[in-house]
Amino acid sequence: MSTGSKLLRNKIRENSILKIGGAFDAMSAKLVEISDFDAVWAGSFAISATHAVPDASIMTMTEFLQVSKNMVDSCDIPIIADCDTGFGGPSNVSYLVKQYEQAGVAGISIEDKIFPKQNSLLENGKQELLSEKDFVAKIIAGKEAKTDQDFMIIARTEALIAGFGIDEALKRATAYENAGADAILIHSKSNSPKEIFEFCDLWKGNVPLVVVPTSYGSVTIDQLISHNIKMVIYANQTLRIAHKSMSQLLKKLKNANSLDEVNKEISSMEEIFELQKMFEIHSQEKDIEQKLKNMGYIN
Repeated sequence: MSTGSKLLRNKIRENSILKIGGAFDAMSAKLVEISDFDAVWAGSFAISATHAVPDASIMTMTEFLQVSKNMVDSCDIPIIADCDTGFGGPSNVSYLVKQYEQAGVAGISIEDKIFPKQNSLLENGKQELLSEKDFVAKIIAGKEAKTDQDFMIIARTEALIAGFGIDEALKRATAYENAGADAILIHSKSNSPKEIFEFCDLWKGNVPLVVVPTSYGSVTIDQLISHNIKMVIYANQTLRIAHKSMSQLLKKLKNANSLDEVNKEISSMEEIFELQKMFEIHSQEKDIEQKLKNMGYIN
């Protein structure tokens, strides 16, 4: 049973807002942890990009699950997995909840779009909503599949993304909470947080509110707190800086006469060894050697 889920619940209770850093593999998740974020977001956009495939329900649940499991194995902070539309109907959601819970993931997010979905911020992307009834059925299935009651199911409504407005978003969010969702993620592609704030100020529910301010980057933490938002997810910034940095480095390296022209711009081998905990191997070897000496195997 996941201890990450209980830790996540405690963090929500004890803090005015949680900062959740996006990651796409175990290394980026570990860097999120080292940077003192409260939790890791295993984002489907970022993970899809690292496989060089569209964020359009191309990858399977098993592929996404393995990435999340690698993060769990590498980190002590909670991992929240972006599970898109739940990879199918209610039975698929039941299965994914069992699998992610067993893997030690603290919670999942599922969204109310039709499968296969397209990225919410894609210009002219296809953004079709599932019926409220059918998405409620998924939440019920997920809730009933839980064995760890601390495991969180975050219901993400795309009503604003799809152009249905605040009233529809509130109606759906209320229905999702009533069905058993543990938090509501309200998403927007506006470059202003105005509609997010309007939603939050009208929200009468009891579960925490979650936002992903990718498109309205000027919003401040103080503003989010003032509108009772409990979790902010920086979903894809690590992917985008990795893409930009590697692209720039490779262009420079291609035209370089020696590695010294780029070595000052990259991490040292020692920094990577530290991330991998390579130095712990030496400590372990010395400890084993001493015990072998004590047992008479080594003079």
